[in-house]
Amino acid sequence: MSSLIEMTQGYCPAYSPFFGFMGVASAIVFSSAGAGYGTAKAGIGITGAGTFRPTIVMRALIPVVMAGIIAVYGLVASVLISGDMDPKSKYSLFSGCIHLASGLCVGMTGLAAGWCIGVVGDVGVRGFAKEPKLFVGMVLILIFAEVLGLYGLIVSLILNTKASNSMCQ
Repeated sequence: MSSLIEMTQGYCPAYSPFFGFMGVASAIVFSSAGAGYGTAKAGIGITGAGTFRPTIVMRALIPVVMAGIIAVYGLVASVLISGDMDPKSKYSLFSGCIHLASGLCVGMTGLAAGWCIGVVGDVGVRGFAKEPKLFVGMVLILIFAEVLGLYGLIVSLILNTKASNSMCQ
């Protein structure tokens, strides 16, 4: 009986929640950083183009809206990961590592997607101000940039379903 207790303590050490909390933080911090960069960079382009053609400003806000959605992906993952963490029950090292990987997946893809949306939004809006035919191409590129963050969210959700604390009972 003593060896069983020692074995389960190896699977469920006291520092296991640290990894889960790092997953929560990684998801929201990195995806929000990507969203913030995308919003700022695209906003610079909108401001620059809007001074010459104020009529396009409302259509030019698409990159800003898409960048904001990236932060929502991180929020969803953070809420789901933190929902699996309960201070009244044991938490396995396996769950901690899974939650860390889950948070990093959505956070890092959110950072990459936000960066891409910002660059495309800035240059695309400025180009759209000069040549209105570029609008459809800009939107398509923005959609493909947004999908990068969505892929990270999907992988994050799949990883999150694999977390288990059954070894800690």
